[in-house]
Amino acid sequence: MWVARARTYFLVVLLFLFFATLSAAQSKSISIGGGSIDITLPSGEPAAFQDDLMEWVRRAADAVTTYYGRYPVKHLTLKISADDRDGVHHGVTYPENGGLIVISVGRGTTKEQLMNDWMLTHEMIHLAFPSVPRRQHWIEEGISVYVEPVARVQAGQLSVEEMWYETVRDMHQGEPESGDQGLDRTHTWGRTYWGGAMFCLMADVRIRRQTKNAKGLQDALRAIMNGGGTIAEDWEIDRALAMGDKATGTTVLMDLYHEMSDKPDPMDLDAMWKKLGITVEGKTAKFDNSAPDAGIREAITRKPSAQK
Repeated sequence: MWVARARTYFLVVLLFLFFATLSAAQSKSISIGGGSIDITLPSGEPAAFQDDLMEWVRRAADAVTTYYGRYPVKHLTLKISADDRDGVHHGVTYPENGGLIVISVGRGTTKEQLMNDWMLTHEMIHLAFPSVPRRQHWIEEGISVYVEPVARVQAGQLSVEEMWYETVRDMHQGEPESGDQGLDRTHTWGRTYWGGAMFCLMADVRIRRQTKNAKGLQDALRAIMNGGGTIAEDWEIDRALAMGDKATGTTVLMDLYHEMSDKPDPMDLDAMWKKLGITVEGKTAKFDNSAPDAGIREAITRKPSAQK
């Protein structure tokens, strides 16, 4: 009997070592922009697929680092699961342990789909802003919606024509509808995501107008992050916006918040696009460089210097 038990014990030990080794092989880390990302990859997937996932993570992290000047947090835990759905989905960012992202990728997702993905970049941007009260969830989502394509353009991952085409195509979803009571009081999907993005677009344009294009929303968001305003911190929104305004030498963020927080305040998007010199033709954007705010449009997507 002891022989049988010994064999069973030996088999259990071998299985334990096998799965422990397999588990270790699925955990990898990368360093970027002064931060580190501990990545749990889905087990049992082909090596080529896991390599594509690692490149996808690096790509998203590079876009965020380019926009913010560094990676937003010192340490991120990223857990990737695989399922039978196609594409990237179910991304959620949490403040636990300084930053945790959980996201799913379909096993049939191609490398091209991963390289064109926006969701992981969107989730990583959440790391760079403090957690605010629930009624102001729109600012957290709005920043991620607005900044994500800009960051990808600055990192050379998306064309400026495609970025503005998609922005013009989708921004109207943030307009207030009948019965709207402002961003703090209207918690629909459109107002939370695209209403917040409209706030960011208007803030970017106004800051650049008032500073003669010397500053933009990017400067405000970097200052908030560098001032300790990351996802693990609980702040009131006024604290974050005031810090951003100080960095730009304006009162744009607080002024816009007072305009948009408790009343509809619709935006004339058609006039905005005309002043920026943007028209849509087919599935791309065309630019008029003689438009009044053409310089602002160009500055929004220009890759910042390392010193900025």
